[in-house]
Amino acid sequence: MSAAHLPITLALVAAFLMSVGAHCQNMGLADVAGRRGAAISITTAAALYWLASPFYMVSSQWLEPAVLIFVLAGVIRPSVSANLSVAGTRFLGPTLSTTLGSTTPLFGAALGIFWLGEAFTFPIAVGTVGIIAAVLLLSLGNLKIERDWPMWALALPVGAALIRSLAHVLTKVGMEDIPNPFFAGLVGFTVSAILTNMALGRGEKRTRVDWKLRGTYWFAGAGAVFGVAIMFLNNALMRGEITTVMPIIALSPISAMLLSIFVFKRERLTLRVVAAVFIVVPSVAFIAISR
Repeated sequence: MSAAHLPITLALVAAFLMSVGAHCQNMGLADVAGRRGAAISITTAAALYWLASPFYMVSSQWLEPAVLIFVLAGVIRPSVSANLSVAGTRFLGPTLSTTLGSTTPLFGAALGIFWLGEAFTFPIAVGTVGIIAAVLLLSLGNLKIERDWPMWALALPVGAALIRSLAHVLTKVGMEDIPNPFFAGLVGFTVSAILTNMALGRGEKRTRVDWKLRGTYWFAGAGAVFGVAIMFLNNALMRGEITTVMPIIALSPISAMLLSIFVFKRERLTLRVVAAVFIVVPSVAFIAISR
């Protein structure tokens, strides 16, 4: 595999792992509340990073000014972006909120071009549009809009998409001075875990995690999977460009749907799913040939 195509492979693995983590979270929601489950996931990921830190962390990197960039990325994602997503789902419903949230690659491309000076080539443009179209095809198939929400609510999932893109760009910028994908994940998850647990403590009566509930283990598993996914994603960001990596990460809903059909048996294989896959494959190929 050439060095030029390595970021695409890493991003594909990250997207797949994110879809696996999403299914773990879905299983956990059967008996654990969403906010508490998110706190369990993020805290688990942070804990696993700290357990692995003797092997990957370079202590002197804590003294680098760029560590503040990783801190900022941890503040806004998932702490802020997750809250915006939850609020968007509450007002708009999951389908419309997810559809609007699929604009993440567009924001990523814009930030990559205007902030980092990356080139947005024709193959990347075609691939990005194709992937977004495939996600929209799956999302809009069951979309029934009943207008009982305020117009400003549309900004919630779009804002979450923008913040996710910004966090990825910040991580890439930080790794220019501290080229350590593990350290970027360690700082980000640690900050997110602290903020998430603080917010949970203010909003709910503080209780111990109930390990008798199966959902607790599902959320902990999701955290472990997401932690590994971020390692792959950060490696992709360090080696590739935002305009290449972000569209690939947007494949996560597609792989989640395929897992739901063939592994978890929650969905049926429909013409829409087949069409989405036939759009995605050449779209990824277009992005690959741009390298």
